[in-house]
Formats: sequence, structure tokens, C-alpha cells
Amino acid sequence: MMLDRDIHLSKALVIDPNPTSRSILVAQLRDFGIGTVSQCGRVADARSQLESRPFDIVLCENNFAGNDAAGQQLLDDLRRHQLLPLSTVFIMISGEATYNKVAEAAESALDSFLIKPHTASALGDRLLHARRRKRVLKQIFEAVDEGRFDDAAGLCIKRFQERGEFWLFAARIGAELLLSSGRHREAWELYEAVIKAQALPWARLGVARAQEDGNEPNKALSTLESLIEDQPNFVDAYDVMGRIHLDQGNLEEAASVLLRAASLTPDSVGRLQKLGILSFYLQRYDDALRSLERAVSIGINSKMFDPQTLVLLAFLRWRQSDTKGLQRCAENLEHAISHAPDSQRLRRFGGVVRALELALRLQHNDALQGIADLALEVREASFDLEAASNMLALLSRLVDAGYAIEEAEAWVDAIGLRHCSSKALTELLARAAGPHPPFVERIRLCQHRVLEVSEAAMAYSIAGDPGSAVRTLLENGRASLNAKLIDTARLVLQRHHDKIAGADDLKATIEDLRLRYLSVAGKLPIGDGPGRKAGGLALRSAVANALGAEAEALAAAPAAA
Repeated sequence: MMLDRDIHLSKALVIDPNPTSRSILVAQLRDFGIGTVSQCGRVADARSQLESRPFDIVLCENNFAGNDAAGQQLLDDLRRHQLLPLSTVFIMISGEATYNKVAEAAESALDSFLIKPHTASALGDRLLHARRRKRVLKQIFEAVDEGRFDDAAGLCIKRFQERGEFWLFAARIGAELLLSSGRHREAWELYEAVIKAQALPWARLGVARAQEDGNEPNKALSTLESLIEDQPNFVDAYDVMGRIHLDQGNLEEAASVLLRAASLTPDSVGRLQKLGILSFYLQRYDDALRSLERAVSIGINSKMFDPQTLVLLAFLRWRQSDTKGLQRCAENLEHAISHAPDSQRLRRFGGVVRALELALRLQHNDALQGIADLALEVREASFDLEAASNMLALLSRLVDAGYAIEEAEAWVDAIGLRHCSSKALTELLARAAGPHPPFVERIRLCQHRVLEVSEAAMAYSIAGDPGSAVRTLLENGRASLNAKLIDTARLVLQRHHDKIAGADDLKATIEDLRLRYLSVAGKLPIGDGPGRKAGGLALRSAVANALGAEAEALAAAPAAA
């Protein structure tokens, strides 16, 4: 039977480990008139195909090699990393009809769930319904893809208020658009309205995310705890809870939450990387090694793969004196660099790993020169928290191993004074420097010095001299490049502009510093790359909007054996 008039233009992918089941599904799709039908029997192959080209329809078995949620985890990863557009119809196929399976699948914007054994007619009905939803909401999807987010949100809210066809799904998209636009109060209200209609887990999660975005983390955690109590397998809730703990500097609590998420989804590349990276900073090296090795094993050729994984894995190989393992990390990074030679991030990664290789081979002078070359960038605008953490991890390990690095303390101070702008960031930097306790002490002293400057400046302001407050903050901010000091100077100037002599000149200086240095400040490097907002619904279909050049390069480069 022909499903609809344009079905012959569609491209479909069938993912099933069983050759017989796969061939039956392929034949059924062709009988429906679908023009191009591809197939694969492994999750890794499916991931590669879905990342490299678009499909209109995907049929995916949920159970692979004993993992009864491998298909769900694949869908979850693709949606969260914005690698699968909402315009693609995704139908999960499983022999299990439990409520939890269906509910979990629905949270990742699944279009339908088909229980085996099924008939061709049942599959056809699912496809008809899913394709109708895509057509009915076409205006919304087009507005999103064209970047007209306000228009798309308006269309979603209108459909929700009028209870038009597929109004719940439209509400979910609309709330996501409001959140991404910084309109968290409106998003919160829309999620609450959905909950009044139907107490859906994704809407409750949305409330928590709106509370978080509205700077109410404790309320968000309370909402999440209640949600997890009712839905203990709702993995996105753990993602959001873990991120909130990270942002508050509660690394131990974050690790516990991320471990739960990773255990529920053992094939999720993103969650494995997050858990491995955080375990590394907590010096849980065996846990870090397991998670990072598995992330490399299943995800090295995926666009979801974060090459920071290779850097931390290299540190672990160095710790084990594993020359061959360290060399493999270096080779994989070299492949990536060759495909993205302009990526400063990748080049820094390569420099860290080369220094470790040289140290392990006892080429001490060359290792020291490599470290000195990396240190030249400490005050560059692009030297972000991730680069700072890697530098501290390198310095602390080599100094602890007996290397005499004359300028090490000065470099640690420069990093600390620049990046210790919050409890969470200070905690991460201290953990990165953990192998050498004197560096940990210097990092914490840097935070104390930043707080002293802030308090002294505020004392000027309270005493009626906001000009001295701004100049104190600006002088120290320019010297340290600390984001907190620079932004506090902006806030004080903004509040007392008319009382401060030379305010316009001060404003121009502050804005120049903010433009150059604040754009890279404040982000914890725990596996969330561009477009990877925990708990969010991916809206853009263009991969370029979701990925950095290094991720594309690593996916394009063959992994070293």
C-alpha cells in the first residue's frame, strides 16, 4: 500500500541486529512505496549513518546484544546532541510492552513504539500517524530551522491554547524555545499548564530547568528529586540534577548522579564521557579509566565524541606507565588535528599529550620545553577553563614526579587568579591540581585574593566612592583577567555611572575586556559541548550549529588501532 503521495521521495533506515527481522522490515517499507531504504545491524554503524546523512524515517530495534535499551540510548544521544532533526520519523521496535519502556522512549521525542510481533498494517498505521504530525507541525519546524524562534514559539503556544492537533508536542517545542531564548518564566508557566492537563515527566523536568535558569537551583533540585522518586529511570532528570550540582561546585554529588545516569544508559557516549571526566578530577582513576575507555571504544568515530576524553585518558596511561596506550591517544589526536589544523583547542590537547609522552620516555628537556610552550598561552583570550585545568593537571603530575619547573608556581598563580571566579570553578581547578598539594593551596589562595579585591572595592562603593571601586576592580581585573572582577566593575559602573568621573572611558575599557575574556569564562569542562544542554529537546537540524570543528574532525579521522 502507498502511505501518501510523497512517500517515494523518502529515505529510510532500518536498524536491527537480526538479519531476518531486518529484511522483513526493509521489504515492508519498500511495499509502502518508500524510495530508498538502507539497513544496518550494529548500533555503531547506525550511529555513523545517522550522523553523516539525513533520513526521513528510522525503524530501530531496541534490544542489541543483551542491552534491552540500546536503541533508546542511540535515539537519546542523537537527539541531545542535535544530530537527528525533529522532522525525522523515529519508530522504536521492541518485544517488551512495559509502560516504562514506552514512557522512556517518549521522552526522547520518539514518534512511535511498535511491539513485536507486528503486522505490516500496524507499521503502516504508525508511519501514517507520525508523518501526519510532521506535516501538521511543518510551519513550526520550518520556523525553527530558519532561526525564527519567536515565530515558532508563538505558533506552538497558539496550538497549545487552542488545543489544536498535536498540542502537547507543540507545547513541548514551544517551552524549549522559550527556555533557549532566556524567557524562563514564560517557559515555567507553559510547563505548569501542561502538567495541569497531563502530569507528563518531560513537563516536570521542564519546570526544574526553568527554575534552574531562573537562578533557583534549590527549587530545581527539589523538583528533580520528586520527579526521580516517581520516575527512577527517567535519565534526563539525572543529567539536569548532575549539571546543577556541578554548577554549585558539589562535585561528589554530581558524580553520584552521573554514575546513576551512566548505569541506566551504558552505551551513551556523552554520559560515559561526563562520568569519566568527573571521576578523573575526583581522582577516582579506576572509574575514570573504565568510563573513558568505553567512550573511546564505542564513540571514537562519532560526532558526539569529545577529544578531551583522549587527553584525560592519556594522563591515566601516563600514570600506568603505558607507553603504547599513551601513543594511541597521541595518534588519535594527531588524526583529528590533521583534519582541523586551525583548531587551537585540538592543538593544545596535542601539546599536553606530547609533553606526557616525552616525560614517559625520559626526554626531560624536551618535555620541559613542551610545558613552557603551553604556558605561553596562559594569558591568551582563548585560554579557557578547560585549557587551564589541563595545564594544572600536567604541571601537578610532573612536579610531583620530581620535575623541577622554575616558573610552575607563577603559572599556577596566573591560572588561579584568572579563573577562580566562583566556588565551582575554584573547586574544579583545585581538583585538577590535586596530585601536588602545594598547588592546591595556591589555587585556593588565589580565590581568597580575588575575594579580598572584591570586598575592598565594595567598601569603597559603600563609603560613597564608587569611582574608586570601579578603578580598583578594573585595575585588578586587567592584571588578572578575572571574569568576576571585570564584570563586577561593569555592574558598579552601570549603577553609579552619573557619579563617576570618566565613566564613558571606563565603560569602553570594561567592555573591551569583557568581549575578549568573559566569553570563555565560567564553563565547567565536564563533557557539555556546544548545543548539548542537559535535559533539553534538540531543535535545530543543522549539525554545524551543534558541533565544533574538532568534533567533526575527530569523526572524520580514522581511529588509531
